[in-house]
Amino acid sequence: MILPVQSRMRPPDETHQRQWKPATDHMIARSLSSQLAEGNRAAFARGFTYSVVSALSNARGVSLRTPDAAIAHASLSADASAAALNLGRNAAALADADAAYVIGTIYAAALPEAHRGAYGIFYTPPELVERLLVMAEDAGVLWSRCRALDPSCGGGAFIIPMALRMAAELDGADPAFILQQIGTRLRGYDIDAFGAWLAQALLEIALHNLAGRAGRQVPVIVEVRDALILRESDAAKYDLVIGNPPYGRISLEPNRRTEFSRSVYGHANLYGLFTDAAIRWAKPGGIIAYVTPTSMLSGLYYKALRELLAAEAPPLAINFVTERDGVFTDVLQETMLAAYRKGGMAVSGQVGFIDFDDEHCARQKKAGRFALPQRAERPWLLPRTPAQAVLTRRLRSMPYRLADYGYGVSTGPLVWNRYKGQLQAAPTADGFPVIWAESVASDGRFELRSERRNHSPWFAAKRPKDDWLIVTQSCVLLQRTTAKEQPRRLIAAELPQSLIRRHGGVVVENHLNMVRPICADPLVSVAVIAGLLKTSTLDAAFRCINGSVAVSAYELEQLPLPGPVVMAKLAKLVASGAARQEIEMLITAAYDRTDAASALRRS
Repeated sequence: MILPVQSRMRPPDETHQRQWKPATDHMIARSLSSQLAEGNRAAFARGFTYSVVSALSNARGVSLRTPDAAIAHASLSADASAAALNLGRNAAALADADAAYVIGTIYAAALPEAHRGAYGIFYTPPELVERLLVMAEDAGVLWSRCRALDPSCGGGAFIIPMALRMAAELDGADPAFILQQIGTRLRGYDIDAFGAWLAQALLEIALHNLAGRAGRQVPVIVEVRDALILRESDAAKYDLVIGNPPYGRISLEPNRRTEFSRSVYGHANLYGLFTDAAIRWAKPGGIIAYVTPTSMLSGLYYKALRELLAAEAPPLAINFVTERDGVFTDVLQETMLAAYRKGGMAVSGQVGFIDFDDEHCARQKKAGRFALPQRAERPWLLPRTPAQAVLTRRLRSMPYRLADYGYGVSTGPLVWNRYKGQLQAAPTADGFPVIWAESVASDGRFELRSERRNHSPWFAAKRPKDDWLIVTQSCVLLQRTTAKEQPRRLIAAELPQSLIRRHGGVVVENHLNMVRPICADPLVSVAVIAGLLKTSTLDAAFRCINGSVAVSAYELEQLPLPGPVVMAKLAKLVASGAARQEIEMLITAAYDRTDAASALRRS
């Protein structure tokens, strides 16, 4: 059951206090697991985690259900048993949600990396769980009435606090009735059988006192299931679909691709499929609240998903997690918390930021509202820092793109490890210089360099078969991989025409993008495009579009650019050899709604 968003608003600076600080619990499990053969580590992870949960349950005085016999888990050495006992006793002193997170990260850390990645086993910190639950409440979810689903619930990060909220809302009712309500209205699925057992076991520990007063067992609410095998019985059933779905590219069988065709463009990612499925699971007016990577906001492969969300479940609120390192164990992707309403109006939503203080407590700061583009498949422009709120409003009103000036973007054609035999240390008769990513310096200079391992300076072409690899026209080169922590995301330099003339062409390696003319007579020169992309304003604008470490051709082609009047002024500055500061002032004014007109008149 949901109510209008106005009914459950919370203060924007509400902080979740953690009862524990990031520790080394998961590192103990990883260290013990790493001593084993790869093939034995999954069974060890299950056995070790089971022993931790057993110690927790004993300390809490709870009788623990053993895992199904089909879930094979290893017996432990004396050292591992002692470590598990200590970790479980320590977890018993924590709040239920914090204990679940500690144990979840222990299990994930002990697993082989391949297994962890295949099943998407990365558990959500309690601070972010709490924040996403509050976002659902702000959207009108009522725990006293709602039906809720976590379709990837392994470890119980969301299941446990939702059950406790339901119980708290019904406090004073008959305990058996409260348990019956939780069992009827709360569901969790997970494809990992042990992860599902773990969620159910930790839930039973959390609800032990309630079950004791009711005189009955905690109902089984967690089901081992591939949630992406859709069932008609689940359609439009839930007031809330919430969780941290697994991430990762997946190959789809033809029938599965057809089933999810409305949300898949090109490569499919698990979290995109879970988002599509959530729209089907939610009731009209229901809320979808997910922790996902930010890549869906702009990536080419998510254009169909963006269009689907705008049409059927537009966002109510998006909160960016400002930190990457140390938030999700072993995950360095940029993440966001988003709430969507099925059947809502695709008008605007609230944007905010979640950061962590020195005690690692989560804090939320609101940064105004955002609007979706008229063509919803295009990147959604949202500020990634509070300072970018004004900039994104300006970007949404700027219609010009690279194509309007006669330019497109492609990646460097040379995938070096496919041509190892043709990479040379010295020039040959058919040799061309190889342009590697290190040739583009962070300050915008181009310098022909090949300093890294396997970066040979010359390519021996086999003509005419290799002609498509040879670049014979000047362009702007940009590094394809940069992180938000770097001073610049757009690291660009002009590829000199003089170098091309000297050697008859060059070969550009695949870790560089090329912004190159797509018509015979582009409206501005390559030097003008290079000057524009080197400015701090364009770098900030790109950060409002990009959602990953990849500087993709698609996002560059969608980057809002100044209009022809500004570009003509920029061309004059570039031709006259103007200082970078003059160019920065011109472009800054072009992206500033309040100062643009006066600045252009002065220039």
